[in-house]
Amino acid sequence: MDEELRALAQRLRGESGGSIAYERLLTTQDREELAGVLTEQERPLWAREMAAFRLGCVGDRRAFESLVLLLNHRDPERCVAAAHALSRLADPRTPRAAAALATNELRVAYALVPVRLLTRIRAPESVPALITVLRRRLAPGDPHWRLALACVEGLGALGDERAGEVLRSACTHPRLAAAAEAALARLG
Repeated sequence: MDEELRALAQRLRGESGGSIAYERLLTTQDREELAGVLTEQERPLWAREMAAFRLGCVGDRRAFESLVLLLNHRDPERCVAAAHALSRLADPRTPRAAAALATNELRVAYALVPVRLLTRIRAPESVPALITVLRRRLAPGDPHWRLALACVEGLGALGDERAGEVLRSACTHPRLAAAAEAALARLG
């Protein structure tokens, strides 16, 4: 059992009450059984998350929709688990979905994990989405500086010259200046 599955299992054990269904979903190797959990009615969220995570980690694209919904969840631990599974899933729809979630101003408070996922997957959609999010976060009085910092760090890691202008703008923000200068150094 890898570290990410172990952390997920520990968290979901509490939600499930340690039920027999929990143990079954944790140990089964039957992908059809796991996929069935995603479509059956009245399954609890913990069961859907376990099934989607396990399917995503083995590259079964039936988990995609459930993982994207979990990536947009208000619980950061669910988002992180979904991002891990989506990065392993390698579904070509993932970059567009992550970019849509990251750039949705109505869900800006939940955009941190999608931004980090975009950095990790290094897709063509990553740089434009991170530039868009960072540009919005540079507005005076914007409270989402941690999201802006994740964008700056992501753009630095991606090393795309298109980010130069927005990173130079980020250099004027006290909480972002050091990271923005480091990111600019990576571009050159």
